Amino acid sequence: MDQDPPRYRRGMILGKFMPPTQGHRYLAGFTARLCDRLTVLVCSKPGQPIPGHCRAAWMRDMLPHCDVVHIPDDLPDAPEDHPGFWQLWLPVIRRAIPEPIDLVCTSEDYGPELARRVGAAYLPVDRSRNGVPVSGTAMRADPYANWRHLPEAVRPWYCRRVVIFGPESTGKSTLAERLARHYGTVWVPEYARGYLDPKGGKCEQADIAAIVRGQAASEDELARQAYRVLICDTDTVTTTIWSEVYYNGVEPWIRDLARERRHDLYLLCDIDVPWVDDTQRDMPHRREEFRDRCRAALEAHGRPYVWIRGDWETRFRTAIAAIDPLLGPLASAPPVAAQERLTTALAAGAAP
Repeated sequence: MDQDPPRYRRGMILGKFMPPTQGHRYLAGFTARLCDRLTVLVCSKPGQPIPGHCRAAWMRDMLPHCDVVHIPDDLPDAPEDHPGFWQLWLPVIRRAIPEPIDLVCTSEDYGPELARRVGAAYLPVDRSRNGVPVSGTAMRADPYANWRHLPEAVRPWYCRRVVIFGPESTGKSTLAERLARHYGTVWVPEYARGYLDPKGGKCEQADIAAIVRGQAASEDELARQAYRVLICDTDTVTTTIWSEVYYNGVEPWIRDLARERRHDLYLLCDIDVPWVDDTQRDMPHRREEFRDRCRAALEAHGRPYVWIRGDWETRFRTAIAAIDPLLGPLASAPPVAAQERLTTALAAGAAP
């Protein structure tokens, strides 16, 4: 009968993970398969472009069965950077992992010496980056070209968020869905519509808080599934406007949330299209007023926006022209074509 090879008790990997990539997931998964317990040391310094606590949180999300420890000490990155590299690092490692370390896995040159210093066995992992052809440097340089190598937990950090914004019956949902198809991504439906449909479309003041929470939660969860850009049919700023119109005010926490949530671009839909009635639309006579409120809110919040006007095709093309610059040189290519171009570049030995 075949038997599994003996397992190591405690394994260790470490790195900056700035950001974590699927290559880091491969490294962690490889090591975890060989030991009873894996410790992941996330090393950070002040002033780095991605805070260490974010990277540690992402690694915990990616590796729920591993022990993730954040090391915020300002230590040298490699042995050649400081003559006392090992004297500085070893006490920190021992403090983070008090028990014996039996296995060290890395894809870096210092791996064998690190293993020797902590008294562990060493196994290299994907030194040539053939298994997952990406590095942290390449990911930071162009996350949109390397999107397939971003774990779900990390995607919201890089994902561009575009809000379709404006008065009722200006084609926002139709535009959001069409843009999502064009970019091969997902879109966030208006939470209020599904929430209010069972109530016959009637909104009460107590519903505003639930709508705000639902919209934000939907957006943040779908950002994990997005392909480079997330199309949002409305946002919290919109809900503050509705609350002011219907109920003459906004709860402070909702106003604070609207100010704090990040979106990269707003597409402000004008009222130069016909009104279409439904069970939740009730202010055709106030479209101009609401449009002006929308514009004033965006300007008050300092949000970048582009007017969306004209017939449906013109609106769509205007939206694409506004979104493409957010995403870099591969933006105009559909996802399959973009992926083929990236694969070809990697095969030719070009930097991804």
